[in-house]
Amino acid sequence: MALRLSNYSYRAKRRRGEGLRLGCARFPPRGVRPADYAHLDIMDVWLPTLAPSRELVTWATKSNLEDPKVWKTFVRRYQTEMKATNARQTIRTLAQLAQRTPISVGCYCHGSHCHRFVLEDLIRQASAGKF
Repeated sequence: MALRLSNYSYRAKRRRGEGLRLGCARFPPRGVRPADYAHLDIMDVWLPTLAPSRELVTWATKSNLEDPKVWKTFVRRYQTEMKATNARQTIRTLAQLAQRTPISVGCYCHGSHCHRFVLEDLIRQASAGKF
């Protein structure tokens, strides 16, 4: 069964068929009421369980994620965090959900060096029984 899974940046215009938007950033948007998240194209549900830890976010903001070695370290550390029981079970649940309905994982980041791409890959791995 094909996964109906994608990713997006907060406030990016919704795409046809992207489904439920899951906000996977560590911190919710400041100054925005949760009731406004969806109509502002931020998220439908905030799911911080799948965000990098505070410590990893702090490290990442002080680092140059464009540097391949730094990015590799970030990915390794994030993947390790996602192996914790709550995160791992959430990822497995999303893998099953994405086989039935479209979902999108999102974050503030606009570039290619964002945990949402790693998360999307982990969900795909879980769907294949490899996570």
